[in-house]
Amino acid sequence: MEEIYFTDKPIIIMVHAIRRARQRNIAFPDHVYRVLHSGRVERFGKQGIKFISKTKNGSVICIGEDVGEMIIIKTIERGN
Repeated sequence: MEEIYFTDKPIIIMVHAIRRARQRNIAFPDHVYRVLHSGRVERFGKQGIKFISKTKNGSVICIGEDVGEMIIIKTIERGN
């Protein structure tokens, strides 16, 4: 799989996030990579970060943490 970067920081996807994507019928890695590359970015709290992409079937949200030298995606959700 190819490496993904956001503002020159590598994005690491945790195993928990992959499990949640498959459980919620979100195409991994195709749809998840598209969200991380071209989705809208929101920051929350001190280190929280969300990548959001809206589609006709609802939103896909990748929630993670910016820990300085890398971004860790902890879970993947489906929104309305």
